[in-house]
Amino acid sequence: MPIKTLKLKTKIYDAIIIGAGAAGLFCASQLVKNGKSVILLEHSDKVGAKILISGGGRCNFTNLKVTHENFVSQNSQFARSALSQYTSQDFIKLVEKHNIPYYEKTLGQLFVDGTGGAKRILQMLLDECDGANIKTDCEILEIKKHDDFEVATSLGNFFGKNLIIATGGKSIPKMGATGFAYKIAQQFGIDIIEPSPALVPLVFTGDKFDWMKELAGVSFDGRAKFGKTSFDEAILFTHKGLSGPAILQISSYLNAGDIFQIDFAPKHDLAAFLIDAKAKQPNVKLSKILSEILPSRLASYFGNEEIISKAKDAQLRELAQKLHNFPLPVSGTEGFAKAEVTKGGISTNELNQKSMEAKKQKGLFFIGECVDITGWLGGYNFAWSWSSAFVCAKEIVNNYANNDI
Repeated sequence: MPIKTLKLKTKIYDAIIIGAGAAGLFCASQLVKNGKSVILLEHSDKVGAKILISGGGRCNFTNLKVTHENFVSQNSQFARSALSQYTSQDFIKLVEKHNIPYYEKTLGQLFVDGTGGAKRILQMLLDECDGANIKTDCEILEIKKHDDFEVATSLGNFFGKNLIIATGGKSIPKMGATGFAYKIAQQFGIDIIEPSPALVPLVFTGDKFDWMKELAGVSFDGRAKFGKTSFDEAILFTHKGLSGPAILQISSYLNAGDIFQIDFAPKHDLAAFLIDAKAKQPNVKLSKILSEILPSRLASYFGNEEIISKAKDAQLRELAQKLHNFPLPVSGTEGFAKAEVTKGGISTNELNQKSMEAKKQKGLFFIGECVDITGWLGGYNFAWSWSSAFVCAKEIVNNYANNDI
């Protein structure tokens, strides 16, 4: 009598998610709560590393006002669908469900309040992921597409009906960031937009910018503007150039060689102020007058030690115009090491905006920062992670069934 052999059952997950950051964890949570089987693979030794350092450890988890206009992309309309399907208010309700206190810092930016900070957001995501198989220290060796996706790893081979890439961009490599998502895109013939640092300090090189180094440490409330785009927030002089929220914001719109402008006193009419000061305080030094609006070191640089009455009105108007529209050509940035996010990535032309599924490969999804959608500073990039993850999970829940065989 012939001996019967038993066929071992192969686990085929509804979804394999690569990358256990904000987008990957949230996508997993949406899938498991809808009964889908999920395995989440993370190459580092812990999950949610960038969540833990965000907002100085307090996690700026979203913004009260999020629209597609708060994002930079070659397709400015692409983010509209996902953001409308899962809004910042939806995520706030989740935070409230877990009794996590939060507060608005400024400009709609929401941070965790009290002890625990970012750890509480990460724990919330992990609690919501209960049921998902999470593996850390898992190196991805190869990805193949048969009837299903096969992911060969240092921990074994895993199979899934859907493959979700949530590995982020190249920013902050010391936290484990890589260009993995772009390699997978290329494997499947999917175009990418050249990645570059965004929300990053700017660098100015050459002797003509030595004056900036002398002002290192000086900060002021100014305006950074490029074309029709401008941001009114703090600006900081560094030993290499400029930083601060306004500079980080405008950096997402700039390339090396672009010329942008700084307004050192956006809330003032400097021409009127200086001419009025000349009439009322004729024997006061110009630098002293400027220090009423600008930090003293900045006032000393742009002013002089002569009394203001010696300056003609035309000269004061010229100085005011200079301070309101100070041109600066960008030499470069401090790179991915200091960039908060990555601009560019998976081309939106390659993805379905309603689901984040690749048009060229059914069942392959890209979510979060690896896509060519770059949010402003202030919780917008987390908002994109939540929304893009949600619509991806929604597509799988609505159109794919469990497939254990």
